[in-house]
Amino acid sequence: MKNKILSALGSHPWAEALIWHNSIDSTNDEAKRLAAAGAPHGTVILAGHQSKGRGRIGRTFHSPEGKGVYCSVILRPQCKPEDLMHLTCAVGVAMCDAVEAVCGVRPGIKWINDLVLGNRKLGGILTELALDADGSVRYAVVGVGINCSHTQYDFPEELREIATSLEMATEKTADQAQLSAEIIKAFTETDKHLLRGKYGIMDRYRADCITIGKDIVVHTSQESFRGTALDVDPDGALVVRSDNGRIQAVQSGEVSVRGLYGYCQ
Repeated sequence: MKNKILSALGSHPWAEALIWHNSIDSTNDEAKRLAAAGAPHGTVILAGHQSKGRGRIGRTFHSPEGKGVYCSVILRPQCKPEDLMHLTCAVGVAMCDAVEAVCGVRPGIKWINDLVLGNRKLGGILTELALDADGSVRYAVVGVGINCSHTQYDFPEELREIATSLEMATEKTADQAQLSAEIIKAFTETDKHLLRGKYGIMDRYRADCITIGKDIVVHTSQESFRGTALDVDPDGALVVRSDNGRIQAVQSGEVSVRGLYGYCQ
């Protein structure tokens, strides 16, 4: 698989830093280990299988062998963490670009990090930062998982009515090597504009975000409430009007969207 990905990348500047594992615990965990040891900006870790794939809020990401693209990238932007509040959003747009380039369909994004096709979850994004003593970003690790060739029964029972794959959604087999290459290319384009093109990135994120305008339930560590998603602000927070009329920016937590993933109340 590595040779196929390298062939699809051609002379891409990040090709030399590509690392392939047939199986690994987590590409994000490996990326963090390598980043802590000094691995350079643009190091890419790909795996055919993850035994301990991770998602947001301590969730697992189901990563069966040969069924998806599991990828993490090490970034070393010279900035403060507050300058990267939109990083997950930026990567979401990039992953939509990559899928569209290979498959001809563009996923939507459920705030903040789920790729969605046909009202089911296609993939997810996990961003993690490490800081230096002065508070600046030492490195960022961005992990992406996209379901490619799963059938419904390749998912655990609890995910079968929630998740989808490119093959399930399009009835075509996605070229995983080509998709991996397009993901890497999309990462590099995002990297070029990440700090100076924030507002343009966020305009594109809003266009892809299927949460805006929907009835939602918000679950944070402090409270749960119903409301309507109005917008996504420049830092990636979801602007919500609760049913009692209060408007607030939700920066963390879980959001259920009416009509998505089985939520219909």
